[in-house]
Amino acid sequence: MSADAIEVIGLGKRYLLGEREQYQALRDVLSSAPRRLAARVKNGNEPTNARPSTWALRDIDFSVQPGEVLGIIGHNGAGKSTLLKVLSRITRPTEGRAVMRGRVGSLLEVGSGFHPELTGAENIQLNGAILGMSRSEIRDRFDEIVAFSGVEQFLETPVKRYSTGMYMRLAFAVAAHLEPDILVIDEVLAVGDTEFQRKCIGRMNELSRG
Repeated sequence: MSADAIEVIGLGKRYLLGEREQYQALRDVLSSAPRRLAARVKNGNEPTNARPSTWALRDIDFSVQPGEVLGIIGHNGAGKSTLLKVLSRITRPTEGRAVMRGRVGSLLEVGSGFHPELTGAENIQLNGAILGMSRSEIRDRFDEIVAFSGVEQFLETPVKRYSTGMYMRLAFAVAAHLEPDILVIDEVLAVGDTEFQRKCIGRMNELSRG
């Protein structure tokens, strides 16, 4: 039996109310590590202040086998997007762990990983590199990405002039042609038209079968 593609064990994510989560550069994380370790030894796992907090996720356990498709449903505020951000390594869990085996492609927000001043063609290069594609992979799949997105005539236009639907088309085309082992998608496809949604679902089915 093959190993799980995704393995989530005792996962929890707590936010301090009123605090905006900071995303630090690697040098900042390394430089602050001794201070954070000392605080943890002194205070245990309890928060270092008395500010109220809320658990977006708590005691989450599940696994996904290679080739499986998992949908997460729930009311607003149930923690769906938080879970996907943890799986995509955008935010760290407060407790527990999430093991991802293989290359991960994620599409959580429209235009994430795009630079508004760059053209569509330039953003294919940029976003592909962010998602882990090599230059040769991007070059080999460039025409296929463009054809799938359907924005050929706007490739030399800065994406700040794109509609939300055009943003989504191009972003999904790049993520789907990364050929990831794991593809994480939030509600971003809701902004597309019915025809393109059907096209995206077809592409996801191809990836799951592969």
